[in-house]
Amino acid sequence: MHWDSWAIDALPSWSALNNVELNGVAISVLPADRGSGIVAVKDTTSEDPVLMTVPRELVLSIETIWEFAKSDQDLNSILHAVGDFGQNARGAILTFLLVQITAGSGDVARRIGNAHPWTDYVRFLPTSFSMPTFWTDEECKLLQGTSLEPALRTKLKAIDREFTHLRASTESLECCKAWWDPDFGCLTIQDYLRVDALYRSRAMDLPGTGLALVPCIDMANHGSGDATNALYETDVHGNAILVLATGKTPKAGQELLITYGDDKGVCEMVFSYGFVDSNLENGRSLFLGIEIPDDDPLKLAKIEAFDAAPGFRIYTSCGEVSWYGPFVWLQCVNEEDGLEFRVLQCNDGEKELQVSWNGAIIDGVIALEKCLERSNMWDVFRLRAYVAIVQRIKVQLAEHEIVSEWREEVATTNKAVRPGIEEIALALSRLEAKLLRQAVMEFEDTIVHLLGTAEVQRYLNAEENINESVHAFDNFDEDDFS
Repeated sequence: MHWDSWAIDALPSWSALNNVELNGVAISVLPADRGSGIVAVKDTTSEDPVLMTVPRELVLSIETIWEFAKSDQDLNSILHAVGDFGQNARGAILTFLLVQITAGSGDVARRIGNAHPWTDYVRFLPTSFSMPTFWTDEECKLLQGTSLEPALRTKLKAIDREFTHLRASTESLECCKAWWDPDFGCLTIQDYLRVDALYRSRAMDLPGTGLALVPCIDMANHGSGDATNALYETDVHGNAILVLATGKTPKAGQELLITYGDDKGVCEMVFSYGFVDSNLENGRSLFLGIEIPDDDPLKLAKIEAFDAAPGFRIYTSCGEVSWYGPFVWLQCVNEEDGLEFRVLQCNDGEKELQVSWNGAIIDGVIALEKCLERSNMWDVFRLRAYVAIVQRIKVQLAEHEIVSEWREEVATTNKAVRPGIEEIALALSRLEAKLLRQAVMEFEDTIVHLLGTAEVQRYLNAEENINESVHAFDNFDEDDFS
C-alpha cells in the first residue's frame, strides 16, 4: 500500500486544528539529517513547566479506540472480528492505525472507516525504519552471537502469525475488501511490519492511561541520564502533557528529550528503536535462553506445569551484574530434592498436573523459588543455578568469539550492508560481549563464595560419602566374601 507523507512543516497547522497546545516549543526538522524533534523556541522556566498539551480524545489507547469504534461501523466490525487481538492495547492500536493509513492512502480503490484526526497525523510519521525487522538477510547475519538474533526470529514468526490471523478474521468483511480483494486489495505484510514498528518505537506508558500513542509528544527524541530534560504525564482532565523534568530549564534552541527507558539494554534499544544509546558502557541488559537437559526425567512435566520464559535476564544495577529468571530454578531441583508431580482427574473428566514441594502444593515457578529460599539447602540450589548460568553465558561468549572477526570483516567489506546498520550491529555485539564477560567474572566469584559456605560443604561431604559407599559396593567381590 502507498503511504502518503506530509512534510513536518505542516504539523503546526494540524496541531492548531486539533487543539494541541504548544507552549514555547515547536516540532521541527533537526540539523545534520537527525530527523525531527521538539525544540524550545524560548528559554523555559520552572514556573511554567507545561510545554505541550494533547487533548485526551487524540490519545490512542484501547479505551479511546473502542470509544471511537462506537461511531465507526467499519472499525467496530474489524475490532470484533479479530477477537482477543483487539482486546489488548497493542492489537487495538495496530488495527486502528491500519484503518487510518488505508483511509489516507491515495491508491485505495475503496474507502474504509470514518475520518479521524489520526487519518492525517499518520502522514507525518516515518515510512522507513532502521529496526532489525527491516534489515536485509545479509544485514541480519551480523546479529549472530547476539541475544537479538533469536529475538528477531521469534518476532518475525509472531508478525507472520498475526498478519495471517488478521486476514483470516477480516477477509469476509465487506469493508475489508480494500485490504484483501484479489483485484484491488492493497494490504501487505510490509504494511503490517510498518505499523508494528510505529507502535514499538512510539508507544509510551502514559500515567493513568496505560500503553498509548500520543501525537506530537511522540516526536520527542531519546536522551538518557542527565540528558533527559522533559517527561510525559497526564493532567487532571485526562489530557497528555509534556512537562519539564525536575531541575531542567532548557534554553531557546535546545532540544527537548524524554527517556525511552534508562534501564533498557542495548538489545531492546536496537529491537524497538533501531539505534544504540551512545551513553551505554555495556549491554546493560540481555536475555539468554536456557533449556532443561534431555536427561532430566521430569523435563516434560516441568515445561507443562510451569509458565515461565525459558531463560534468564542479565542486567547491571549499581555497577554490579545480577540475573533474574525463575525458569532457571527448574534446572536446579528434582524429585530427590522434594519436587513432585501428580496427575489429578478433574470432575469434568479433564486431567490436571499438580506440583508440590516436600508435600506442600505450589502454584507457579515463583512459588517454587520462595520454597527454595526457605529451604536449608538454599545455598546449594543457588550454587546449581549460578553454575548453570555461567555455563550458558560461556556458550554465548564462545559463539560471539567465533563470529566476531567474521562479523567485522563482513560489516566493513560487504556492500550489501548499509553503513548505519553496520555501526549498530558492531556496537550491539561489542556491548553485549562486555556485559557477558563481566557477568562471568562476578558470577564465578559468587560460585567460589558459595562453595565455601557450611551448607554447601555439608552437602558435598555427604555426596562424597555416598559416592565412596557406591564405589566400595561396585568393587565388592562375592567370591571373597564367601
